[in-house]
Amino acid sequence: MKNKVLVELFVPSIDEVFNLYLPVNRKIGNIIGLLNKSLFELTNGAFVGDEKTCLYNRMTGEQYRMDIILRETNIRHGASLILL
Repeated sequence: MKNKVLVELFVPSIDEVFNLYLPVNRKIGNIIGLLNKSLFELTNGAFVGDEKTCLYNRMTGEQYRMDIILRETNIRHGASLILL
């Protein structure tokens, strides 16, 4: 899949880890919105994200800017991310 990357997403607020594909042609802000909706449904409402939810690199602690396209970041296959 050239247009998606497989990542590990850790969500501390519900103490869960998800392996999922993220689209490389979308802005991080759009991806966070998609994750908020998807995780709300997957967890039956246990996770509730909002406009303050951010995406971080789990190894370096780097916060990804909302206005940057995923392809322009260091997120690659196998990356470990945190959604806070």
